[in-house]
Amino acid sequence: MRPLLVTSLGTMSYAAALDVQRAAAAARIDGTLRDDLLLLVEHPPVVTTGRSTKEGHVLLSADALAARGVALFDVDRGGDVTFHGPGQLVGYPIVDLQRHTADLHWYLRQLEAALIRALASFDITAERNPGLTGVWTSGRKIASIGVHARQWVTWHGFALNVTTDLSYFDMLVPCGIADVTMTSVEQEILRRAPENGACLAPSPALNDEARDAVVNGMAATFGWVPQSHALDSLRALISSGS
Repeated sequence: MRPLLVTSLGTMSYAAALDVQRAAAAARIDGTLRDDLLLLVEHPPVVTTGRSTKEGHVLLSADALAARGVALFDVDRGGDVTFHGPGQLVGYPIVDLQRHTADLHWYLRQLEAALIRALASFDITAERNPGLTGVWTSGRKIASIGVHARQWVTWHGFALNVTTDLSYFDMLVPCGIADVTMTSVEQEILRRAPENGACLAPSPALNDEARDAVVNGMAATFGWVPQSHALDSLRALISSGS
């Protein structure tokens, strides 16, 4: 049982969080950061494109996105285009796969398993979709995954829709999958018991529950013991080796 440092970035711009990720990954590679790390964050609206993004999968121009208050980033993760925004739990695991299994396909399947475990705590039956990466429930996609690794240390990660405004996904072809239906924890709870919609936990409470469920799912899947680690302490730690 190895430690997993868990650091909440709160609400942070995509660019700022990417800087934290890259610094943490560099520190994990050079040994300054001795333990695996999970960064949890909520982003203002942003569309990101990965190495596999096809032309035409972003349906609006950069100017049109900006007019809707949505940023656009091209990044070095795997996968196609996706959206991050309020009500979505984004996780960036900084993991040395040499301490686990040095295989990116294994790692992707482990992330899926962790999210499936997390969703079970909401009585949401989730599954993989053969040949695709991410997590689905009853054919609807609820979580997206896209990663990058250097010297077997990972960054980027997963995005779980919790209370996300799903209309944002109309601006793109999510993960390059035509006609995909996106969903969220909130929508699946309402779908299961629409007559009890008034009893649905307030969004902040549901987001907090999702955070705890994901941390527990990651810990159980990878064999970690989670330890909260403040952002200021993390910044001090990863800058000490630079």
